[in-house]
This record gives sequence, C-alpha cells and structure tokens, in this order.
Amino acid sequence: MIAPLAFVIGLSMAKEAMEDSRRFIQDMKVNMRKARVHKGDGVFGPKPWMKLRVGDVVKVEKDKFFPVDLLLVSSSYEDGICYVETMNLDGETNLKVKRALEVTLSLDDDMSFKDFTGKISCEDPNSNLYTFVGNLEYDRQIYPLDPSQILLRDSKLKNTAYIYGVVIFTGHDSKVMQNGTQSPSKRSRVEKQMDKIIYILFCLLVLISLISSVGFGLNTRFQMPQWWYVQPNKIADLHDPSNPFSSAFLHWITALILYGYLIPISLYVSIEVVKVLQAMFINKDTHMYDEESGTPAQARTSNLNEELGQVDTILSDKTGTLTCNQMDFLKCSIAGKAYGTRFSEVELAAARQMALNVDNQVFESTPKSGVHVSEIELETVVTCKDKKYQKPPINGFSFEDSRLMHGNWSKEPNADVILLFFRILAICHTAIPEAKEKTGGFTYEAESPDEGAFLIAAREFGLEFCKRTQSSVFVRERYPSSKKPIERGYKILNVLDFTSKRKRMSVIVQDKDGQLFLFCKGADSIIFDRLSKNGRMYEETTTKHLKDYGEGGLRTLALAYRKLEEVEYFAWNNEFIKAKTSIGGDREAMLGKVSDLMERDLILVGATAVEDKPQKGVPQCIDKLAQAGLKIWVLTGDKLETAINIGFSCSLLRQGMKQICITSLNVDTSAQNSIKDNIVMQITNASQMIKLEKDPHAAFALIIDEKTLSYALEDDLKHEFLNLAVVCASVICCRVSPKQKALVTRLVKQGTGKVTLAIGDGANDVGMIQEADIGVGISGVEGMQAVMASDFAIAQFRFLERLLVVHGHWCYKKIAQMICYFFYKNIAFGLTLFYFEALASFSGQSIYDDLYMLLFNVILTSLPVISLGVFKQDVSSEICLQWGSAEVPFIIQEV
Repeated sequence: MIAPLAFVIGLSMAKEAMEDSRRFIQDMKVNMRKARVHKGDGVFGPKPWMKLRVGDVVKVEKDKFFPVDLLLVSSSYEDGICYVETMNLDGETNLKVKRALEVTLSLDDDMSFKDFTGKISCEDPNSNLYTFVGNLEYDRQIYPLDPSQILLRDSKLKNTAYIYGVVIFTGHDSKVMQNGTQSPSKRSRVEKQMDKIIYILFCLLVLISLISSVGFGLNTRFQMPQWWYVQPNKIADLHDPSNPFSSAFLHWITALILYGYLIPISLYVSIEVVKVLQAMFINKDTHMYDEESGTPAQARTSNLNEELGQVDTILSDKTGTLTCNQMDFLKCSIAGKAYGTRFSEVELAAARQMALNVDNQVFESTPKSGVHVSEIELETVVTCKDKKYQKPPINGFSFEDSRLMHGNWSKEPNADVILLFFRILAICHTAIPEAKEKTGGFTYEAESPDEGAFLIAAREFGLEFCKRTQSSVFVRERYPSSKKPIERGYKILNVLDFTSKRKRMSVIVQDKDGQLFLFCKGADSIIFDRLSKNGRMYEETTTKHLKDYGEGGLRTLALAYRKLEEVEYFAWNNEFIKAKTSIGGDREAMLGKVSDLMERDLILVGATAVEDKPQKGVPQCIDKLAQAGLKIWVLTGDKLETAINIGFSCSLLRQGMKQICITSLNVDTSAQNSIKDNIVMQITNASQMIKLEKDPHAAFALIIDEKTLSYALEDDLKHEFLNLAVVCASVICCRVSPKQKALVTRLVKQGTGKVTLAIGDGANDVGMIQEADIGVGISGVEGMQAVMASDFAIAQFRFLERLLVVHGHWCYKKIAQMICYFFYKNIAFGLTLFYFEALASFSGQSIYDDLYMLLFNVILTSLPVISLGVFKQDVSSEICLQWGSAEVPFIIQEV
C-alpha cells in the first residue's frame, strides 16, 4: 500500500518540479544577462545582472533593458535626455522622456568615469513607480533628485544610443519587484469536489473497517474456541478469545489495508497524466496558432484544463486585447470642413443595426448621424473616384479622400490653413525618425501611437518629417507645383511636454524667415478654452465634427497655433528658464503655470480623428461566447462615450440590448454624501427596472465610470452593485485603474462563487489575471508580463472561443467521466472484498491474488481510461462551436 502511494505522490511532485524548473530557468536566463559595468580606470566590462551592486556605474545601450533601478548620469544626447519604454511596468507603449542632472552631463564617455565619485542618499525601497525622493552629493554640492532622473528595471532604452547610470536599487529592492505579488496557487473546482468525495470514501473505509473489526472481535470471543482448525494451543494476540478487544483493534488495521482499494490512489496519477497530455494538445492546436506572429497557444499550467469548461464570467481588458492598439489616422476636420470618406468599425456596426431595421437592406457603409440616402450615394461616388489612387494599405493611415490626397489640397478654398494643419502634424511632437535602408523612407519612434499616426498622415499628405537634431526638426515638403521636395528646417526653441494633467503639448518654433510660432495639440475641451476671440472662426463646425467622430468611436485631438512677437517671447522665455532650472518640489507646478501663460489666445486650425480597430474576429467571438451563456465584462481606461462605441463595434453591445448607465457626471461633486446617495439611487432604480421587465428574453448592459465604481466597490455598496451587474449580459467599466481591475475581479469571483476568467495583454492586467480563477495572457505588443502571470496564453482574443468552447468542453467532460469511472470501479472493487469478508468470518483473507490486484488498478483499468481521457471526443470541434458550452456545466452533477 505504501509503494503505490509513494509512487503517486512522487509523480505529482515530479510534475510540479518540472513546471517550477521551467520558471526557474526563465528566471536564470534573466539573471544571467550581461550588463556593461565600470571595472576601474575608465574600463567597462560585462557582468551578470545578478552580480550588480549598489553604487556600480552601468552603461546601457539602445534597445536594451535596464538591469536594475538606475540614476541617469548622462546620455548620448548633449542635453542628457533619453527615451524610455515602460510597457513592462505600466502597460503603456508610449515613450517617456528622462533627463539627467546638468552637473553630470559632462560624464559622457567611458574615460570620464575614471575618477568619478559621488554619494547618493535616497528613500528606502518601496513599490511606488512614480515617486522618488533623494539627493546626489557631487563636487561638495548637494543636488535634489526626482523621478525624471530614475530609470526603472525592466524599462527599455529607445531612440538613444547609450546612457550611463548609477545603481540605486537591485534585485528585490527594485521598484518592479516591490510591485510583484506572490503568484497564487490555483486548483480546479473539479479537483476540490474530488477531494470531498475522497473524504467521504475515507469515512466509508473507516466505517466498514470498524464493522469488520467488530465482527472479527465477536467471532474471536464466541466462535473461535469451537474452530478446531485454528489450533487454540498456539494462541496469538490476533486470535485470543480472552482478549477480543485487542484482536478487534489489530484486525481494524488489517481491514484498513485490505479495503484500501476504496481510495482511488491511481485516480490522481491518471488525472495528472491526462491533464499533461491535454495541455500538449492545446499547445499543438493549429486553429489557435497565429501565423502573423508565429505564436501558438500555451497551457502554462495543466491544473486548470477542466476549469475552462465551467467559466461563467469573462473580465477583459480593451486596448491590445479587444483592439489592436495600433492607431490609424481616419478622418480630420480642417478650417471647419470634414475630410475622410472611410467609416470606422463603430459606424459599420451601426450600419448593420440600421440595415436590420430597414427591411434587412444591407448597406456597405454607414452614414453619419443626420445623413440621408442621397448623401450616402454621393459618398460612394467620391470613394469610387479614388480607385485610381488605390495602393497597398499603410499601417497607421486609413484615410481616404481625393480632396486632400496627392496634392489636391492645394485646390481647396483654405489651402493655406490646410498646409498649416499638416505642418503642425509634422512638427508638434517629440518623435525620432529612423531611416529604412531598403526603401529610403522613415519609421517613427513616438511617445504615443497617436503621434506616430499623425506623422505617417503628414508624410502621406506631402510633409515628411525626416530629421531631428538637438535644436531643430527638418521636414521634406512636397508641393504639386514642384517636382522635387523642399527640405525646410524649423528651430525648436521650447517644448512644453504633454502630461495627463495638462492634456496638451506645445512646441515653440522659428522658421527660416525668423517668424515665431507656437503649435499646440490637445484635448478639444482644453484647446477651446484657450482660443482667442479671432481664433474661434471654425469652432462651431469643428465641435460638430468632433461629436460625430466621438460617436464613431474615434479618438480626437484639436490643433491650434499662435504667432509670437520676439519681445513677448524673450520675456516669457526668461521666466520659463527660471522655472525649468528651479530646485524643489514645486518645479512642476511652476513649469505648468509658466506654460499656461504662453498657451493663450490660440487660433483653431482643425481636429484629428484616429481609430483603434478591434482585433480580427473579436465581434464574432464575443457573439459566440454570449450565445453560450457567458457574461462578459470589459474593464477599460477609455472615457464613457468611447467605451460605449467600442462596445458596439465589438458586439459587446447589441441591437435591442437595454443600456443602464450609472455615472456621477451630473451630480454636485462638492458634496461626497450626495454623490454616494445618488449612486445608490441609480443602482436601486436599475435593479427595480430589471425586476419589472416582462420580456423574458430582454438583455441589459451596465456601463459605469471610474468615480462611480470607486463608490460601488465600498463594503456597504459592493453587494448591491454586484447583484445588479450579474443579471446584465454585458458590463463595461470605464476609466478603470489596474488596482480597480483586480478589485472588480475579486468581487465577482467571491460574490458569485462561479468561475471567472480574466484576459489581458499588459502589465497593468497582471493583478486581474492573478486574481481570477483562470488567467489568460495575450502575447501582444505590451511586453510579456501578462503572459508570464497567466495560466494560459494565446496570441489573439478570438482564440478564446476555441479555448473555452472546444478544449474547455472536451477537458471538462473527459475529467468528469474519468472521476465517475474510477469511483465506480474502486467502490465496486472494495465492496466486493467486504462482501467476501462477511462470508469468511471477517478473517482478513483476500479474495484476489496481490499481483492481480496491482494489475487491475494500474494496467487493466487505468490505461484504457487514460487513453479515453486524452483522445475521446464526444462531439467534434465544429459541433462544439455551434452548440457553445451551455450544456457542459450539467456534467458536474454526474460526479
């Protein structure tokens, strides 16, 4: 009995050790990466990441990850700036600008560190990614440090040849490791249910063993003296009529061993084998292989295969998960005139709804609100004229309109304003061009995907950003009147950076004629508040266009400019330099205040509209999952209107679905109690409305914003919010932080008691993925943090349908049937021994030979069931996809 038990436990340990060893190997690969470290006398040499120590001087080159938390000393740029990609930390793909202290800018080559000494005093290690308090003592002077000088581990250096940095925190003291959480140990519900049945069988084993021992004790006391064949003259402790209690106790131990076959030890090892083989089939499924990226599906753990067939609620990220996280320039409004004839995915989804309402007539494209059929026909004619200009699609540019393309903009009434619009796109940014050797063109490394789309659009319109120096940008401008492009240089005098608080960015430039301009782009509400009286000529029509673009699910920005006088500029610049060089905690506030003085009296030029398209197959996948009875929650950082529009384009919101919007926008924000009371009232009214709904097939969608969600997650309100949400077919939470994603997932998991699945692609989704019963990572463009924290990894959201409906169904049904079979087999086998014992005076004699019993448990009964658990398909994958997984949860009743 001990040998097979040790074998089963040893096999399970070996399997867990194998999975842990893979993680250990991944860790060691990271830890053994080489970094260039100063070894003395100005010589830099390789050193493993794990050997780096606080105070080391490290040189990091372009496109390399920072091995530890560093203080930026200098960079390849004269002014000590560098560009950093932080998607492994916060999921954001836009680049961040870091700046070294001016006092260390001269340390820009290897030899300059020969006699370099300094002292850094700073805060203790903590998990806050966006704050840092410390100072640098150098040349007998003390300089304050802030987060703009800190380079965090797992960030990547971009668009900068190299940087020098001093190690501040290493290993588990680094900020990214401080933010890490212990990966939870997850077990499937079937396995937990199986444990309960094992406890019941163990109680049954003890019970029948007691019955056997009592029977044997009675026989020993009253009948054994009459049994001549027992040889009473050789009485042992086991057959002592004068001490039946001792005999009964010893026989109880014998019975426990004899009836031990009631406990299906082989079931555990059989299930482990089956799960590993099932995981291999998931990994090898060609239907979940993404040809574009060459990425297959990956079952990172085999413990949760059957959980896939029991999912009740899916919680999903939006950007990069439902959408491509690639911005396409689609439309624009210039001088009060709308350009762009293509339609967004949201508009196409609206067209399908309209087509269903109008005699099932199918429209190929969707008109804007208020557009009549004649106007639709006119748009179609315009699009047809563009056919002669058709060329291969361009990433980041989906714009179509013959009025602007191929130099035709010069024939428009406001050609000078259009040219200014293009110049703002080509100049107002912080991107870096990278020349492509094969084509001679340029690719752009931008701080945000929107910026990259603007530069590609400017290039297609005829103004190609081609070069950046420390103080200038150069643009190749193509005009219809000239055959060769004209290269113009613009001197960059100041850059007023974009921040989440300012919601705008500006550059002050000087052209070759000495004229000074301020070019500004930002959120429409911010820009419109800063327009001059003479700059509002196009405000009314542009506002209407922006509303149309927002309804189409597009991201919008307004563009404006201002001409500057030299006297005014130089006076302002003195104040700006003072604010920029100030030392202290109020430096950012001073910079914002001075910048605000210049960003006034603007003249509106137009607005842009870019689209983040849904991934291929996402609407169809969500449709199928909804038909299978799964509830889908989307947790997004977008604003309310955009989230609703994306919901329509992804089929999350469908025709006939009733929307429930719970928001705090229309409540007096000065009184906290009134906000909460209003939210409680909205939730109560919505719940009452659903209860009074008479249509049994009615579907509801709940949409809630960040501020409302923060109140809804409080202890006294979260259960009311959850009760409302679980009766809705779809839930969209807007402006959600990473912490709120994890809290919502925990609320759904604990409040409903049903299986939850979280899916995301960025580091900001890790908390949600780890909190859910099943975590699925998408190997997208936001690094591998989500995949590393996940239980299953897929390349695109659309593969989730096959993972759940096909593999989830198969794995769940196979495991459930295996468990039923093993329990039936072992109970029948164990009770057969008990029945024989009753006829053999509970003597402890086995009816079967030991070899037969071993073969019966391991070969004769386990191997056939293992083969069925791996290969059997009760229905084909095509039928699974047609039926969905609605019938699968009833299988658990068999167990």
